[in-house]
Amino acid sequence: MRRSFFIEEENGGCIFINDLMINEEIRDREVRVVNQQGEQLGIMPTAQALKLAEEQQLDLVNIAPTARPPVCKLMDYGKYRFEMSKKEREIKKNQKIMETKEVRLSATIEDHDIDVRYRQAVKFLQDGNKLKVTIRFRGRQIAHSEIGNQVMQEFAERIKDYGTVERRPVVEGRNMTMMVAPRDAKKDSKASD
Repeated sequence: MRRSFFIEEENGGCIFINDLMINEEIRDREVRVVNQQGEQLGIMPTAQALKLAEEQQLDLVNIAPTARPPVCKLMDYGKYRFEMSKKEREIKKNQKIMETKEVRLSATIEDHDIDVRYRQAVKFLQDGNKLKVTIRFRGRQIAHSEIGNQVMQEFAERIKDYGTVERRPVVEGRNMTMMVAPRDAKKDSKASD
């Protein structure tokens, strides 16, 4: 069975391995063996390397299959996979995923409703999410899309302190949409300097 993952080196670098083989899966006649500390043990027949790994109760992992001879490392493969999955979970946990949130308006929206949508939009933008502002035209309202465009422009003007219009209002079928990206605090502070 072939596996894929990163092997982290002592010097801080990482190697991505696509076709990783362990123990008896290694079919090469001879391999260059590296111990757990990264020290080279030399080139030896695969059978001897497997025996060495078995004596140390470790796995022989082919970390550089394209090298001549291939480089194999002695390591506890199960423990290594556990450590890597733990690191991946930690990275995912700390990663901020930008979502697209939607605020729906109408061509005939009242002032109070606009205030409510404004507060929602500000909250979404402050959380670092993109904002999709949509107006759905009903019935014959589509004939007067300029009213919807005016509502969009007024809404964009209201939220300009929190976001920048990424895509101007566009009519798609019975909907008019506009995309707003959150303002980058770093860019804003540099602009004021």
